[in-house]
Amino acid sequence: MNGLTPDHAPNPFSEPAWTTPHGLPPFERIAPAHYEPAFERALDDHAAEIAAIAGNPEPASFANTVEALERSGAALRRVSSTFFNLTGSHTNPDLQQVERSVAPRLARHRSALFLNPDLWARVRAVPEDGLSEEQARVLDRYRTIFRRAGADLDPAAKERLAAIAGRLAELGTEFSQHLLADEANFTLVLEGEDDLAGLPPFLRAAAARAAEERGLQGQHVVTLSRSLIDPFLVFSTRRDLREKAYEAWIGRGETGGPTDNRAIIAETMQLRAERSRLLGFSSYAEYRLADTMAGSPDAAMGLLRDVWAPARRRAAQERDRLQAIVGEEGGNFDLAPWDWRHYAEKLRRAEHDLDEGEIKPYLPLDGMIAASFDTAHRLFGLQFEELSEFPRYHPEVRAWSVRDRDGTEIGLFLGDYFARPSKRSGAWMSGFRSQEKLAGPVTPIIVNVMNFAKGGDGEPALLSFDDARTLFHEFGHALHGLLSDVTYPLLAGTAVAGDFVELPSQLYEHWLEQPEVLRAHAKHYRTGAPMPDDLLQRLLAARTFNQGFATVEYTASAIVDLDLHLSGEAEAGLDVLAFEAESLRRIAMPAEIGMRHRTPHFAHIFAGEGYAAGYYSYLWSEVLDADAFDAFREAGDIFDPATAARLRDHVYAAGNLRDARSAYTAFRGRLPSIDPLLRKRGLAA
Repeated sequence: MNGLTPDHAPNPFSEPAWTTPHGLPPFERIAPAHYEPAFERALDDHAAEIAAIAGNPEPASFANTVEALERSGAALRRVSSTFFNLTGSHTNPDLQQVERSVAPRLARHRSALFLNPDLWARVRAVPEDGLSEEQARVLDRYRTIFRRAGADLDPAAKERLAAIAGRLAELGTEFSQHLLADEANFTLVLEGEDDLAGLPPFLRAAAARAAEERGLQGQHVVTLSRSLIDPFLVFSTRRDLREKAYEAWIGRGETGGPTDNRAIIAETMQLRAERSRLLGFSSYAEYRLADTMAGSPDAAMGLLRDVWAPARRRAAQERDRLQAIVGEEGGNFDLAPWDWRHYAEKLRRAEHDLDEGEIKPYLPLDGMIAASFDTAHRLFGLQFEELSEFPRYHPEVRAWSVRDRDGTEIGLFLGDYFARPSKRSGAWMSGFRSQEKLAGPVTPIIVNVMNFAKGGDGEPALLSFDDARTLFHEFGHALHGLLSDVTYPLLAGTAVAGDFVELPSQLYEHWLEQPEVLRAHAKHYRTGAPMPDDLLQRLLAARTFNQGFATVEYTASAIVDLDLHLSGEAEAGLDVLAFEAESLRRIAMPAEIGMRHRTPHFAHIFAGEGYAAGYYSYLWSEVLDADAFDAFREAGDIFDPATAARLRDHVYAAGNLRDARSAYTAFRGRLPSIDPLLRKRGLAA
């Protein structure tokens, strides 16, 4: 390979290092045609590095085996991080074609690495004497990863595992691309004033901007971006249009056409079950949770059941009050899922004299970014300087240099905040480069991706309080990556147990709800006036409003996820919708509330395996975050320096230096209880 694409343009991935600011990928020079040859070369290079480690004639040592593994694959990490960040945040048909091609190859490559008998023999033989605490942790994690990948199995089982991994990668890619297509292809065009009935100015402006982006100048459209669909369901007084929008939202992935995900799910479940059985586990859920803080499906399901009963009782009370409003207005219908948000907003106005349109002018995007940065400064001493000149994969991407309290640069933070058809829905944190010291020091490049609606012409984006909470949540993940302070890449940043990784993000949300943060940063986008104290108090008083609904819609998805991955039905062929319906029937799911994620579009668990059998982890981590914030309350200062220092040292900076229970205990002095969670959600008896 000579580093040239078929059209003979130099391939930026052939360059040994990028001289761009902060070593960012030179996006303007990278074309889709560069990726496949770059992957080929990086895979070949990594395979050669692994062969050299496995075939080393010297006795196995930590340096020549584990550290050598940690140093290997640098070129592959570089092209992979660049490519997969773009396939999520700014894709196109050419990138999607490359993704379909390389995903199974990458899975087979990973299988070949962890199923290599010679390499596994060396990892097993590395002496444990004389290792530092961090080195011992890296060695232990590698041995766990090898065993969980099937390194101890016979050759035939290994061959089957590799085939399963490759096929699962294909299926996950197809699932994700189908979902993106369904989201991009739907628009609800609002024809005239009748269709716009009830929509406040900020939502009309966002719908007009969405129409303009789709070449529909002078019109208004609702897309399946959550930042448009949610407020439309809240404010629209056209019940027929709310139903149409809601049905499109929950119908993603089950259209009956080429983007239908049901067959993909059935095959995925069958393959996951087969792989788990080969590895000696009774179910995929048993396999996944064996290496988590929960430790078993029983522990995870126990937490979900503990929360489900009080949440369902609370939701029933909420439903009755919403149904009463329907009756008071002369409505002759039973409350439906597309009605809940609309009537909940009316109830919130009545109970708390609060409406979303009154709040949003005080939550402009820039103000909330500043709030998240100021919170990090007050907790950890971080300083943020926005950059104007740097490579961008999209013109809307922003970047900040992040420095520690002593002025040392610790990383680069990117923000990609607005919805667009080339971006998958949701919000997430990712990285173009992870922190490490083995080949460095190497500072991280972390990105937060959102899907907020843009403001109207000349107007800033205005966030709902839920949007602002999402921004703080994802920035908590970003801090987990930025503050990472470990030597070995395997342990860096967010590479922790799946049910611990949400602690830094969910804990960070608490600061948004503190009066002193809102008083400093919630300012009217036109006048600069702070949020009036009476509005602030009403906003905070409504924190537990509608929490029965919110807890039920989340917990139902988490229970269905675990049910799916505990069930033996996958072996016989899965009817996805029938299984979902039966799972919900067993827990008496309220008919007026929909799952947060219906199975055919449940990207958390089927567009890859990140949260498969692990969607419960948000609630598990919420037990931790509610208890963790109590540490600041007990100290009498939400920015208490000593508590913040422990939080940084044992959670945000520590990566996977120790197991999750030990890490939490090091910060808090004990393991948490569920009581602070129930109080936080207003579910305590």
